[in-house]
This record gives sequence, C-alpha cells and structure tokens, in this order.
Amino acid sequence: MGSENVMEKGNSQNSSKRRKGGFITLPFIIANETLEKVPSFALLPSMMLYVKSNYNMNIAEGHNLISLWQALSNFTPIVGAFFADSYMGRFVTIGLGSIASFLGVIILWLTTLLPNTRPPPCDHTAPQTCKSATSGQLAILICALFFKSIGAGGIRPCSMPFGAEQLSNRSEKALESYFSWYYAAATLGGSLGLTVVVYILQTYGWTVGYGVCACLMFLATVAFYLASSLYIKHKATTSLFTGFAQVLVASYKNRDLPFPSQKSGYHHGKGSEICVPSEKLRYLNKACIIRNAVEEIGPDGLALDPWSLCTVQKVEELKALFKVIPIWSTGIMIGIASNQHSFPVLQASTMNRNVFGGFQIPAASLPVFLYGTIMVWVVLYERLLIPLASKIRGKQVYISATLRMGMGLFLSAVAMGLYAVVENARLRKAHNEGKLESSGAIVNMSVLWLLPQNIVMGIAESVNTLGQFEFYHKEFPKTMSSIGNSLFFLSIAVGYILNIVLFNIINHTTSKDGKPSWVADNLNEARFDYYYWLLAGLSLLNVFYYIICRSAYGSTSNVVDEGYVSEEEE
Repeated sequence: MGSENVMEKGNSQNSSKRRKGGFITLPFIIANETLEKVPSFALLPSMMLYVKSNYNMNIAEGHNLISLWQALSNFTPIVGAFFADSYMGRFVTIGLGSIASFLGVIILWLTTLLPNTRPPPCDHTAPQTCKSATSGQLAILICALFFKSIGAGGIRPCSMPFGAEQLSNRSEKALESYFSWYYAAATLGGSLGLTVVVYILQTYGWTVGYGVCACLMFLATVAFYLASSLYIKHKATTSLFTGFAQVLVASYKNRDLPFPSQKSGYHHGKGSEICVPSEKLRYLNKACIIRNAVEEIGPDGLALDPWSLCTVQKVEELKALFKVIPIWSTGIMIGIASNQHSFPVLQASTMNRNVFGGFQIPAASLPVFLYGTIMVWVVLYERLLIPLASKIRGKQVYISATLRMGMGLFLSAVAMGLYAVVENARLRKAHNEGKLESSGAIVNMSVLWLLPQNIVMGIAESVNTLGQFEFYHKEFPKTMSSIGNSLFFLSIAVGYILNIVLFNIINHTTSKDGKPSWVADNLNEARFDYYYWLLAGLSLLNVFYYIICRSAYGSTSNVVDEGYVSEEEE
C-alpha cells in the first residue's frame, strides 16, 4: 500500500512536471513582447520630432543620436544572449530586461515633466538665440535611452526562443506557426504604437504620450511574471563564449599535431553522438585531438584542461557560428535600408496629410503602413498563400528560409528605388510651387504617395526577418539558440553604425562649395532622392553578394544538442 502511494505521488509529480510549458504559456510570452513593442515603436519615429522640438537638435545631431541608440539596442541582445545561454537562463534575462525597459521609459517620461531636464524652447524668429542642451540634460536623456537598450538586450534575443522551449515536444509545423504568429503579434504591438500612441503624443502632448508608454511597459513586465509557475525554464551548464575561446586556444596549441586516422583519436565526450568532427574548417579539429588519454582525460570523461583539449561538440558549435557569418553579413544592408525611420517622417511632415474626410495622419505614424504590411503579410502567407499553393500542386509547399531571405533583400532594393522616385516627385512639386527655400512648407502632394514603398519594404522585412529567424533556429543547436536569434539584431546594430558613417560621409562630401548637402535640414533644398538611389544600388549589389554566399554555404545539420540541460530550474 505504501509503495502504491509512493508510485501515485511520483506519477502525480511527473504529471505536474509534464504540464509545464505548452500553448498555455504562449499568450503571456507574446503579451510581454507585444506590449513592449507598443512603446518601443512609438518612441522610435517620434524621437526625432522630440529632440528637435525639446532639445533643439538639428537633423544630423538627431539622426546620429537615434542611430547610436538603435545600434546599442540591437547590440545588447548579443550580451543578453550570452548571459541567458551561459549563466542566468532566458526567464531571468527576459524579466530583468522588462524591468530595465520600464525604468528607461519612466526616465524619459520624467524629462517631459521636469522643465530643468531640457533646454529652454527655441525662438524660431531668432534661431541664433537657440540654446543647446547642457551635458547634464543630455546625460538624463541618454540614461533613459540606455536603460531602454538594456531592456531590449534582455527581451529581444530570449523571448522567441523561450516560447519555442515551451513547445519542445511539438511538431515542426507548430513551431513554424508559432514563429509566424509571434512575429505578427509583435508587429501588431508596433502598429498600435505607431497609430494609437503616436496619435496620443500628437493630440495630448509628450507628457501624456510617454506616460501611456510607461504604463504599457509596466503591463508588459507584469504579464510575463504572471505565468512564472507555468514556464519550462532551461538552464545552460557551460559558457558558450568561453567554449569558443577554448577551441581557438586549443587548436593553436595543437597546431603541430597530425590528424588521427581513427575515431578514437578525437575527444567526443561521454555519451556523445558525434565521434568525428566535420571536414570543413579542418584546422579547428586540432582542438579535439587527444595526445595522451591518460594524462588529458579524467575518470568522468571530461578533459582535465579544457584549454588544451575540447570536445568535438564544442568544435562543431564554433564551426556553426563561423559558417553562417557570410550569410549573416548580407542582413547588414537590409538593416541600413530599413533603418531610415527619421527621413520618411520628415518627408511626411512636408506633405498633405489630410485623408478620409479631413482626418490628418500624424507624420510619426507613417511607419504603421510598413509594420501593418508585415502583420498582414504574415497572416496571408500562413493562412492563404501557402495553403492555396499546396492545394494547387497537390502536396505541401514550403519556401525555404534561405530563399525567403534572398527575396527580402531584392524587395528592399525595389523599395529604396520607390523612395527615390517619390522623393524626386515631391521635390519637383516644391520647385513648381516656389517652396524650395521654406523648410516647413507643405507641398500639394498627398502623403499616400509614400505608401507603395512602405508596403514593399514591409514585405521585404517580413520575408527576410522570418527567414533569418528560422535559418538560425534550424542551423544552430539549442545550446546556441539565443545567440543565433541575436545575430539578427547584431546585423541591425552594425547596419545602424554603418548608416551613421554613410550619412555623415554623404553630408560632408555633398555640401562643398556652399551647396546644401543631399541630407540638408531643409528637405526642399536637400536631395534625399539621390541618397535613396545610392541605397537602392548598394542593396542590389548586396543581392548578388547573397547569391554567392548562399551557393558557398554548407549545412550544419550534423551539430546535435549536447550539454543542454532540460531540467527545470528550481
């Protein structure tokens, strides 16, 4: 009888353990991401208007500040992924990231409440009297943006993989659907930020608008912690980056060793499924060559000095990272192309924004068409296009992740060309109406002319981004899932940095001999159409570069998931 009770108790515990995770946890994870996206997307396009009107910055200063902020926001996910995969786990990392993001929005909100945190308003009738922000005032603003970036570093690389962990026993189809709906929900959050919150900012002012952002970020944090007891919480046992460094050091130390002729010559760890390393990047294989098994391997099967002898698994993980770098680098250019948030907003502010019986579209809400397209495209692709194509062909149709990535790169080049064509038409309108010297003049051209390029760019971002996420998820083992996910954000970060460099080069080289630069403060004197044509040309070259990288790429499907702890954290 006692044994039966013990068995029942054990079965009950196992059943309770099995009930963790699953679809029930996904609404909380997706709610956290969606609610976080609302203030994030509202802040980005409106930030140029905020720093121009409240911190007296010009376009170049505002552009550089925003680009640096976004570069940091897309670089911190690498750091967040490192701590999540190696030390803290994804649950803790997402939680701390949510709190940090909340603090950042609170500080930004305080800059609207406290006049001393901003320079005095600028008198536009006497622009020479305008005062720039003091070091202290800029420090407060930068502190707010810094905390927001830290929050992004905790949430962005971990949220999607954390949701995937909850579906670890589900089919590939369920996982693919989760990625699509996750991305659609996040895009919905961004769209709400670009419409509802931006409208509040325009109608009720910065204080109310940023206060709403703070409330939403608080709800995002609470939503995530509500399901704490339901989550499956994995933890890593080793530091991936330390392991990568060990492979490099060990391969250098063993550079003079000959390659063994037998499988037993490689250290593959106890119970490993990989006994021999792959032939690609063969030099790294020397890190796992055994010189003397008695002296180098302990009774537990582990290397006594991991800086001199590594497992085959560690070597293959580093190879997996190296192999994707060329394809990863192709995402930098689309990052540059898609990060032109400030200029379309400024364009829209000089155009007729009255639509639908007199309703005026806020200039900062223009990107909603881009992100709205992303959301609609995901639904159409998942629920209409693929099922329809499968029905026509009589079998399941699947577009590979790499093909979708290439399609997105090509469409981004098309979008940049459309931006250039429309901007050229706007400039001709301004010239014909005699408004070239008036920077704030409204030209008689509907803002709806900006829709086509935003729609094409939305499709480009959607197919490329989802392709990248799926590509990294399939090509990397679970031990590297957060790092693989954060590679996308790293390409965006590098894109922002190169965008700053490119912008400043264009600004300086095209403003010689007293001529206004292509990216001058006065949009009616600037030549942003030339700037967009340059981006279109670079984007098209990037497509050919991607084709070369894709043809040279080799699969990393032989990498298995070893060293990945499935037990739940206590």
